[in-house]
Amino acid sequence: MRAREPGAGALALLLNLPASLVLLLVLAWPVLYAGWLSLHEVSLRQLRTGEMPFTGLANYARLFRDDVFWLALQHTLVFVGISVALEVTIGLAVALVIEDDRVALARVTRVLLLVPWGVPPVVNGLLWSFIFNAQYGYLNRALLALGVLREPVNWLGDPTLAMGAVIVAYVWRTTPFNILLYHAGLRGIPPEYYEAASVDGASGWRGFWHITLPLLRPVIAVSLILRTAFGFMVFDEIFAITQGGPGNATWVAAWYTYRTAFQPPFNVGLGAASAWVLALILALTGLAYARLVGRRLETA
Repeated sequence: MRAREPGAGALALLLNLPASLVLLLVLAWPVLYAGWLSLHEVSLRQLRTGEMPFTGLANYARLFRDDVFWLALQHTLVFVGISVALEVTIGLAVALVIEDDRVALARVTRVLLLVPWGVPPVVNGLLWSFIFNAQYGYLNRALLALGVLREPVNWLGDPTLAMGAVIVAYVWRTTPFNILLYHAGLRGIPPEYYEAASVDGASGWRGFWHITLPLLRPVIAVSLILRTAFGFMVFDEIFAITQGGPGNATWVAAWYTYRTAFQPPFNVGLGAASAWVLALILALTGLAYARLVGRRLETA
């Protein structure tokens, strides 16, 4: 008797089971373990002895009473808002330029734009820390030679300039990701739409506003969700360029978590609570993006 073949749903579940188990072990287990740590008093001594007293929500209460945590969260929101806006704007502008085959260097630019994206984040931070150095940095030397500055500027030592320097370094590395997304989206727009708009007398700006932007909306939504999530998790540039300084001027949420958990007094439980709060903010932000974009697409 011929064996009964599994249905489409059962077959899909069976084929995805190995990958699901790997994701469960690699992603879900560390997240759940961090949540368990956030409910306990955990330090180096407790990790060594294995005795971790249960404290309930005490770590979260302590976290919300910490002014430095709120300052780091405020800095994170500023960092994410400015960096994502720059990534989207610059990425879309560059994608439109390199999409035009009439530009002589368009093909070369498509290759060169991958260079910043391929630089490791810590290496990128070290590179820009040399550029922004007040004594021998190339930025000061160039601006002094052009007559823009009369004396060197301490970019990384000024609390009002340090965050801007980190944002510049971060955006330089991450914008090529957006450029590639938008370039792929532009390639998927049929040229007949623009030809029809041109026949109807529409200008280039009206074609961009009524054709390009609406058709790129799903791509922009994906880039917003991804870049916002990665922006909230920024750490490498902070570590390599400012290490949170000067003072607390460039403390962000991920840096707060790192300093709390892995530097004296090594309060791992409080650091895990901070990480979970950050994860909750990311989840809520992603849901808000998804609902907003979903409604826009339904009404489009």
